[in-house]
Amino acid sequence: MNIALMSHDHKKELMVQFCIAYCGVLSKHTVCATNTTGRLVAEATGLPVRLFLSHAHGGSQQIGARIAYNEIDMVLFFSDPQSSDLDPDLKYINQMCDQYNIPFATNAATAEILIHGLERGDLDWREIINPSLKPVTV
Repeated sequence: MNIALMSHDHKKELMVQFCIAYCGVLSKHTVCATNTTGRLVAEATGLPVRLFLSHAHGGSQQIGARIAYNEIDMVLFFSDPQSSDLDPDLKYINQMCDQYNIPFATNAATAEILIHGLERGDLDWREIINPSLKPVTV
């Protein structure tokens, strides 16, 4: 499965801690992320993370395009409800996930449920509906 990671500035540390906690599960999948989030996660966990551009340079649009081409199976986008600087990107990714039926979490509690489901095989239906899924390339 291809898992995309994104986070608002004030939620990057939470994303890193989440990925440390679930490094064992994430290591069995392909992880991609916007640049800053991905670098922080890779440094803290040792996971290979495929990096897209930073948010400011179109990383959200790159992930959105991968969603549209059915190349992303799950999105974890830890949003900061106190911030409005990325709201258009959050809305865009949310709409893309809804349109293409991609599991999407905006907080650690929902992300934890998705990760446990991934570990149990609850998301294997993604491979059934699209058996040609390949790891994301950058």
